[in-house]
Amino acid sequence: MEVSSGASPRNRGDHSTKDESQDAHLRNFELEPSDSDNSQFRSMNALEILRESVKILRYNLSGFMMIAALLICPVTAVLLSNVLVNQAIVKRLTIRLLLVVKSSGLSLRPFVKRSCQHFAEMGVSLAMCFPLYITFSLLSKAAVVYSVDCTYSRKTFDVSKFCVVIAKIWRRLVSTYVWVSLLIVSCVTLFFVLLLAVCSAFTVIGLASDLIIYAATIAGLGFSVIFANAIIICNVAIVMSVLEDVSGPQAILQSSVLIKGQTQVGLLIFLGSTIGMAFIEGLFEHRVKTLSYGDGSSRLWEGPLLVIMYSFVVLIDSMMTAVFYFSCRSNMEALDGEGHSILETTAVSAEGMHDTTV
Repeated sequence: MEVSSGASPRNRGDHSTKDESQDAHLRNFELEPSDSDNSQFRSMNALEILRESVKILRYNLSGFMMIAALLICPVTAVLLSNVLVNQAIVKRLTIRLLLVVKSSGLSLRPFVKRSCQHFAEMGVSLAMCFPLYITFSLLSKAAVVYSVDCTYSRKTFDVSKFCVVIAKIWRRLVSTYVWVSLLIVSCVTLFFVLLLAVCSAFTVIGLASDLIIYAATIAGLGFSVIFANAIIICNVAIVMSVLEDVSGPQAILQSSVLIKGQTQVGLLIFLGSTIGMAFIEGLFEHRVKTLSYGDGSSRLWEGPLLVIMYSFVVLIDSMMTAVFYFSCRSNMEALDGEGHSILETTAVSAEGMHDTTV
C-alpha cells in the first residue's frame, strides 16, 4: 500500500480475461460518471454512499462478516456490557464532576446529575477499553478499508496478504490513531474548561441559574457540530493512513483538506451512525443491563442480538467512511483536472503490495 504503481483498476480489469464475469460484477461498484470531461467519477451524497456500501457488503459478505465477528463483536460486547468499568471509580469521578459544576454556579438538577454520571462512565469506559480500541478496533477499521479497496481493485480479500500489508502500515496507523485520540480528548477537555469558565463568569455577573443552563445548552449544541466535524476528519485520516503513505498530524491535516466541500455528507453519515449506535445502546441498557420486566430470561438472546446489531452499525459506518474517502478523493482529482480514476492513487498501491507477496 505504500508504493503507488501499476495501471488503473479499469485497465487491470481489461487484462484479466479469465475473470470477466467477476470484473463485470465489480464494475457496479465504481462511482458513477459525471458530466464533466475532466473527471471519470463524481462525488456522492450520503444516501448514494450508503447504497454503495451495501453493494460492496453484498459482494464480499463472508469477508465482512468475518471482520465483524472476529474484530468488532468482541469490542462491542465489552463496550456495551461495561464489564471493564469500575463503578467505584465512576462514582468518585461523578462526585468530583458535580462539585466542579456546582462551583461554577450551575444548579444540580437531575439532568445535570445524569449528564455528569454519563460523562464519568463514558470517560472511564474509554480509558479502560483503550487497549481494545488500539488493537481490535483499529484492526477492524484497517480490514474494512482494505476490503473496500480490494473490491474496487477487483480482487478478493486475502487474509495472508492483509497480514503482510498491516505489518508494513501498522506503525503509521497506530501513530495516526494516537494523534486522533489526543485531538478528540483535547477538544472535549477544552470545551468543558471554557464552558465552566464562562458559567463561572456569568455567576459572578449575577445571571440566574436558569439562564446559565440555557446558555450552556446552546454552547453544547454548537460544540456538537464542531465535534462531529472533528470526528469525521479523524475517521477519514485513519482511512488515509491505510491507503496512503501519511500518518499522524499530516494525515489529519490532509484529511481536513480532502473533505472540504463534502462536510455536509460527512455530517449526515456521522449523524446516522450516531443515532443508530445510541438507539442500540439505549435498548441494551433497558433490556439487558436493567431488569425492568419479567424474570430476565430474555437477556440470553437479546444481549447477543443487540451486540450483533451494534457491530453491524459499526461495520457499515466504517465502510461508508471508506467510500466517503474515495468519493472525496475523486472530487479533488476532478477539480485538479487530473482526469484519472481515484483508485490509481489508492487501490493500485494495494496491488503493488500484493505482488511483493507472490
